[in-house]
Amino acid sequence: MGSQEELETVLDAVRDVVPALRGNGQEAEERRWIPEENIHLLEKAGVFRAAVPRKYGGLDFDVAQQARVISEVARGCPSTGWLAMVWLTSTWAATLYPDQAQDEVFTGGSTRVSIVFAPTGTLEPVEGGYRLDGAWRFNSGVRGADWDLLAAMVKRPDGTEEELVALVPTDELTIADDWRVSSGAGTGSSTSTATNVFVPAHRVVSLEEAMESATGERSNTGATGRNYGLLGYVLSGVAATFIGIARGAYELFLERLPGRGITYTEWTEQSLHPVTQLQVATAANKIDAAVALSDRWQEVLQRAADAGEQPTYEQKAIIRGRTAYAAQMCKEAVEELFAASGGSVIRSDVALQRFHRDIQGFSLHALVQLGANLEVQGRVLMGKEPGTYFL
Repeated sequence: MGSQEELETVLDAVRDVVPALRGNGQEAEERRWIPEENIHLLEKAGVFRAAVPRKYGGLDFDVAQQARVISEVARGCPSTGWLAMVWLTSTWAATLYPDQAQDEVFTGGSTRVSIVFAPTGTLEPVEGGYRLDGAWRFNSGVRGADWDLLAAMVKRPDGTEEELVALVPTDELTIADDWRVSSGAGTGSSTSTATNVFVPAHRVVSLEEAMESATGERSNTGATGRNYGLLGYVLSGVAATFIGIARGAYELFLERLPGRGITYTEWTEQSLHPVTQLQVATAANKIDAAVALSDRWQEVLQRAADAGEQPTYEQKAIIRGRTAYAAQMCKEAVEELFAASGGSVIRSDVALQRFHRDIQGFSLHALVQLGANLEVQGRVLMGKEPGTYFL
């Protein structure tokens, strides 16, 4: 388990580079991929060791510790924060693969892994493994990843289909230059394509088994404190990204306040206006509420992992609702601050507008769709079945 001292060392290092990440934000957006400096700074800070098991030289941070790291990165740059979330949570997902695959992925103690859950590829069984074909859109982080986790369907001899997840080196994929978007532009979430790529059997697992951390042929099973429920763990990282973005926007808003008046009024100092004071307090409370809510689901995930168990389906459904609700509160906080920022905030060199656009875009991700997630949570709160296997 990552020690508190190690965590604080990484957090301090990330805090030191937040100004650089923030300063690189416009360049990241314009080039549609974060500058290599961002990756280098995070590597040096130890971020990419956070989810790597201790036996491979990693820091082996727990879910709450990883969330704090992700949030701190996102405070500096939303796109870089989103990528850090993808790389850390996907690196942890690689611990669900057999030991042979883990030995390959974690060599060196620091790695970056990306993932696409949508099964837009096919796997054909061949001697020793599978042949993978397909194309995966919105593949966040693939441009800077060493490995990619790609969901694909396989047809079994009895005619049934099963969703599997293949672990593939990114240098075996073709990455398109097709990421042109209005939000999260710096994530470079391009389409990746596999054409007749051989994937050995030890680098393929069942998604259903992965959701329960029940994959076989690996030594790190049981009460290791790290066998989290997959989706709840990933969603914790997603929510941490939203919290970091909101914190960053809050800081940027306060930085712009001194000396700002309210145009066409007699208010020469916006900070003295009661409405502004209410807006700042509201935003701060929504961010803090999201943090408090995250403490609750992280405790559920950790308690189960420490006991070598999975959260119950009810707990998993509640985590889905809570993470989406926390993300919504963070989005609302940023909207509140953006709306109070005056016309000059739309300038491309004002970082706050990018934080606003990015959190709007990220909130459209299927994993944080408020209505869908609250529906799942509401169903179990009323004693009904979750209505989905994606828990």
